[in-house]
Amino acid sequence: MTLCTAFSLHAQDLEKSLLWKISDNGLTETSYLYGTIHMTCDASLDANVKSALDETQLLVLEIDMDDPSMQASMMKGIYMKDNTTLKDLVTNDEYVLISKFIKKQMGMPLEALATMKPFFLTAMFYPKLLGCPVQSYEEALMKVAHEQGEEVLGLETVEEQLNVFDEIPYKDQAIDLLRSAKDELAYDKESFDKLMPYYNSKDIEGMITMMEEDKNLSTSKHIHKILNNRNKNWISKISDHAKKQPTFFGVGAAHLAGDSGVIKRLIKAGYTVNAVL
Repeated sequence: MTLCTAFSLHAQDLEKSLLWKISDNGLTETSYLYGTIHMTCDASLDANVKSALDETQLLVLEIDMDDPSMQASMMKGIYMKDNTTLKDLVTNDEYVLISKFIKKQMGMPLEALATMKPFFLTAMFYPKLLGCPVQSYEEALMKVAHEQGEEVLGLETVEEQLNVFDEIPYKDQAIDLLRSAKDELAYDKESFDKLMPYYNSKDIEGMITMMEEDKNLSTSKHIHKILNNRNKNWISKISDHAKKQPTFFGVGAAHLAGDSGVIKRLIKAGYTVNAVL
């Protein structure tokens, strides 16, 4: 790749699209890459997505959500290692504040949850940010795959995904949880309300920029672990699947854009990746 090409890849903003066509570089048939959001009020699939699902023979998500052992694997991976508890991460006063917050929001005593990784404690409240019954694009995609008699696979295992939250310091995760408790989800709600318009307008560049610039979240501070490293690991797996059969890949939209995103990594690997508008 020439220096000029590398510069143009860096400088060029991606088009506003959630659905991308993957071709060339030895592929005999087209595969597709689709950016999801894991919680939404309406997970209806548009005509382009349905057409892409019709054209492909395999659905690959971040993890194999069809795996009957997924829930058991998730339960094993949400707890902190080395007998760490939330009391090890915050002061006594902060623990009391979080305890009252958990009780108010979930009706549960914090003691029953105190060994969970703080990220997953915070994530328990995310459905409250929507203000509607939660729907999932992943479930909508799987429904179509099942109707078409197709297999569902994952780009990583549940264990690999959850291990990311062992790499992010538990203390940093606890800072997010404490902030959510202090303002009773006000900041989380504000951030979510800013994010959704980007997603609804298919502005994947706007989404990744917002995440990178939000210095109040541990997810932004450790974005290389949550997004970039995983994106890098996925490219060879995307390539392997796409070379075997036309495949529909569905991953969180934040993984698509940016210089370390899946789209530009696929282009650098030799594929042609075009927006489906």
